[in-house]
Amino acid sequence: MRVITGSCRGRKLVSPTGDDVRPTTDNVKESVFSIIQFSVEGRSFLDAFAGSGQMGIEALSRGASGAVFVDNSRRSLDVVRKNLELTGLAEKARVISTDTISYLAACRERFDIAFLDPPYKTGLLQSALELLPKVMNESGYIICEHPADEELPQKTGDFIIKKSYKYGKIKIIVYSGEKVEGL
Repeated sequence: MRVITGSCRGRKLVSPTGDDVRPTTDNVKESVFSIIQFSVEGRSFLDAFAGSGQMGIEALSRGASGAVFVDNSRRSLDVVRKNLELTGLAEKARVISTDTISYLAACRERFDIAFLDPPYKTGLLQSALELLPKVMNESGYIICEHPADEELPQKTGDFIIKKSYKYGKIKIIVYSGEKVEGL
């Protein structure tokens, strides 16, 4: 697992270990950032269900103004902190130890881009999607990684599915604000 491009290009990242961990592959990560490549610089990024933090770190490496990493696993958050240290990006990051649903329910911040990759088939993705629009800027993007056989709603708040990509057994869905042009 590595940073693909930007200021930390090529840096190797640490990954949590265990059967309950499934890091996003470099191929999928590269595809996600190709989709939003012109929308990252200077924008705020939420890495919900952060795991290793690689998605938020990739966003920071590509010029995001800041990133918030949320996870309820102490082990995962230790890895996120280590990866932020390894890349020198800690000053642009906040690491929050709580479950994503509680965080979103109480959140007062606004984000431009959110990446969601919760444990599969737990209902967490659907719960997060219900809460997420209230913390998103209307010109933002919500990106979900989930099993290909799981359907997501066409719309969440003012965000609608703009793109859908399948990579083997997983799917990437990109929601954007209804007023967002292109993609």
